[in-house]
Amino acid sequence: MSDTLLPAEITDLARRVVEENAAAGRKIALAESCTGGLVAAAITEIPGSSAVLDRSFVTYSNEAKQTLLGVEDDILEAFGAVSVACVYSIAKGALERSGADVAVAISGIAGPGGGSETKPVGTVVFARAIRGVDQPEAEERLFEDEGRSGVRRQATLCALELLLP
Repeated sequence: MSDTLLPAEITDLARRVVEENAAAGRKIALAESCTGGLVAAAITEIPGSSAVLDRSFVTYSNEAKQTLLGVEDDILEAFGAVSVACVYSIAKGALERSGADVAVAISGIAGPGGGSETKPVGTVVFARAIRGVDQPEAEERLFEDEGRSGVRRQATLCALELLLP
């Protein structure tokens, strides 16, 4: 029986994240919405993760994004929570509120509902902020709708890849 709660592909990538960031002397922070803490869970499955993971924010509601990470009302009103502008702000807020060297933020529509013509189920936006770099990198991806768990699993894998040095 496996000693992990998560699929091997996620655990294997999380192991690389921990090992490579530890070797680089780099601390990480997370700000998760649609993944609900899965990225942090994957990282903390790995022995030695405390040397790498500084903190993780699960900011599922817009209010949490605002109060914990400083996302402004006008960003949420103009672009919504699943947008490059919002996730950019979330990543920046996570970096500013942590002792991390890099922060990754995730917000998306895992389904089964909540999608629209412009933002269908499977739309997930990621941002990575690096201390000392003025502007975070952000991108929107459309994952195949493999059900709620499938979208969250795909988003977790992508976020872990963004945490590799």
